[in-house]
Amino acid sequence: MRVLLQRVKSASVTAEGSLTGEIGTGLLLYIGVGVDDGEADLAFIAGKIPHLRIFPDENDKMNLSLQDIGGAMLAVSQFTLMGDCAHGRRPGFSGAMRPEQAKEFYERLVALWRQQGIPVACGVFQGDMLVTSVNWGPVTFMLDSKVR
Repeated sequence: MRVLLQRVKSASVTAEGSLTGEIGTGLLLYIGVGVDDGEADLAFIAGKIPHLRIFPDENDKMNLSLQDIGGAMLAVSQFTLMGDCAHGRRPGFSGAMRPEQAKEFYERLVALWRQQGIPVACGVFQGDMLVTSVNWGPVTFMLDSKVR
């Protein structure tokens, strides 16, 4: 599982002309599910992201987590994170989980965060979306559940 996460002042997603998710301060998460992802990957990502200390404290040091600041998440499915651009000129997506299974993983991940009391807004799975964000910092990280 790969997640590109951005610390934001605000973010929103629109699909088919309708606003589907919007947050203030928090994290914009682009989530890709791999063909070989399992329960351990899901648990790792669900537990790691809310506790990453990437928000500034009173001394402007990255010492606070999303939970510390009471922030929100905007979760956007992004199968292209599993793309392979190493060969040729067109990315290959054989590493991405089939959409039916990936949707289940994505929805379970969102549910796990909500169980932790985190407000989570969402995009539309497999939707053609317009994502808008105000990246704070900018601060952007890539988290891969296979690299621990």
